[in-house]
Amino acid sequence: MATLGNSGIDVFPLSLGGNVFGWTSDKDASFDVLDQYVAGGGNFIDTADGYSAWVPGNSGGESETIIGEWLRARGNRDRVVVATKVSQHPQFRGLSASNVAAAADASLTRLGVEHIDLYYAHYDDESVPLTETAAAFDALVRAGKVRAIAVSNYTGARIREWIGIAEREGFAPPVAVQPHYNLVARARYEEDIAPVAADENLAVVPYYGLASGFLTGKYRTTEDLSKSPRGGGAGTYLNEGGLEVVDALDRIARARGAEIATVALAWLRGRPQVVAPIASASKASQLPALLASATFDLTAEEVAALDAASAKFA
Repeated sequence: MATLGNSGIDVFPLSLGGNVFGWTSDKDASFDVLDQYVAGGGNFIDTADGYSAWVPGNSGGESETIIGEWLRARGNRDRVVVATKVSQHPQFRGLSASNVAAAADASLTRLGVEHIDLYYAHYDDESVPLTETAAAFDALVRAGKVRAIAVSNYTGARIREWIGIAEREGFAPPVAVQPHYNLVARARYEEDIAPVAADENLAVVPYYGLASGFLTGKYRTTEDLSKSPRGGGAGTYLNEGGLEVVDALDRIARARGAEIATVALAWLRGRPQVVAPIASASKASQLPALLASATFDLTAEEVAALDAASAKFA
């Protein structure tokens, strides 16, 4: 287990992404994935109130609803750390104080829980004074509705600004940051956010840890992209540089008798301040490779090889 910054909340070093629940994974398949994740030692589930409003027929909150139904069915709320986010639900957009309060209550209802363990500001909302947003999150902590707060998709400067406000006003500060970070998306995080995470002891919980599935090795041709609903996202990386990274992962995976996804997530877990990469699975058969990353340690030579292969993305 690893601790989320200064929160005292201990989590499994792989977070299960809930973005596919209610999208590529229906309720039964989602329950199977959640069951296998917990059976494998996992306890850290990541979702957002906006998941999955982009799917035709969905209105947002589908993932939270499925997770809530699963928590009630299994009776294991006290053994699971639930993280969700605010700002992107179609009915609760932005980070005004009133919206944060209303969205949190809606998430609590869908999840069927009394508190959210880790609550993220999903995207920065510069139309609202940051002091107002920070105060709204602090009010949720004081009310017992949220245990700890975090930010996602914020610049390093804005994270520092929020922390400064929290220190000045006596608000609960962010304890974690969720950035876009993986072997083929390094530069923005490493240059801008990593220094802040190190200075402030923020837990880093990267999303797109497998680059929309590209770093599993299953997308190597344009034809492969058409075989999955998520292929479009992976297509961003289908170029010479991306394939060089996959080849490097493949060599290590073959030598170690591991899956490519396991190696990719192990590299990410080994980066400074990274506590738990996020990876999602639409079916239970994908879980073993993800879970294995939590205990798969790369050698210094293997890390160097992956660093070199992905250097053009740094």
